[in-house]
Amino acid sequence: MAKRVFTQAFVVVGAIIEKDKKILLVKEGSGTEKGKWNQPAGWIELGEDPTSCVIREVKEETGLDFEPSGLIGVYSLVNKYLEPKYGATPHPVKLIFRGRISGELINSNDEIMEVRWFALEDIEKMSRDEMRDMDIVDEIKDYFAGRNFPLDLIRHNVIT
Repeated sequence: MAKRVFTQAFVVVGAIIEKDKKILLVKEGSGTEKGKWNQPAGWIELGEDPTSCVIREVKEETGLDFEPSGLIGVYSLVNKYLEPKYGATPHPVKLIFRGRISGELINSNDEIMEVRWFALEDIEKMSRDEMRDMDIVDEIKDYFAGRNFPLDLIRHNVIT
């Protein structure tokens, strides 16, 4: 794994997973954001295809098999309020997917403290101290609004 730095923008993938109008969130179990709610998400490893990455991240964090069906959007988030904490401003560029799930949901693991379904109204009430990234609300609203871009919008090439 490459060293994580916040002196340049970085790419993250995430999934909005919905069931019966509720959204699946995971509570971070380690790292600087321990205890905060997030959608299943993670950094793209060097050379990794974004679509494969979101499948891997969902499996690692929820135990579920995720089949991406579309891209909800690309979100650029500049977290200026975190500059004192990191000595730089974290700037993730997030590719957020929608898709289908199957398999058994886990309750927790080494990385995740808890997995829970939430109504949008409950997510909207969360503060910065409870939620990892506040733009998750926008991502969920875009999901419910039906935003859906084709997966072939992403072209992944490895040149050798």
